[in-house]
Amino acid sequence: MFTVESALVQIWARNVQNGNYEREQVPKLSNLQEMVYKVLDANATE
Repeated sequence: MFTVESALVQIWARNVQNGNYEREQVPKLSNLQEMVYKVLDANATE
């Protein structure tokens, strides 16, 4: 299971923020997509 601090979550979140990938392109691997969305949503409200 991934957490918001997991390296892979951070890498995917950064790639989506930088426009390299769309949110929908995050792999549905365990809870990776859910954690990446949580990081992105938290950053969007800041």
